Amino acid sequence: MEVDLILKIAGLGLLVGIIHTLLSKFGKDEYAYIATAIGLVIAFSMVINMISKLFDNLRVLFRL
Repeated sequence: MEVDLILKIAGLGLLVGIIHTLLSKFGKDEYAYIATAIGLVIAFSMVINMISKLFDNLRVLFRL
C-alpha cells in the first residue's frame, strides 16, 4: 500500500475536522455535516480507485 494515499486521507480528515469544528462554532451545524459528508465521499473515492487498481492487477495476474 502506498504511504502517499494514507497521508492524503489523513490530511483530508484533519481538514474536514477543522472545517466541521469551525462551522459548528459559528452555529452552522447543517453545513458542518455537509462538509463532513463531502469529505467522506472524497475519501471513499480515493479508496475505491485503489481497489479498482487491485482488481485490475488480479485480473492480469490470473489472466482472466
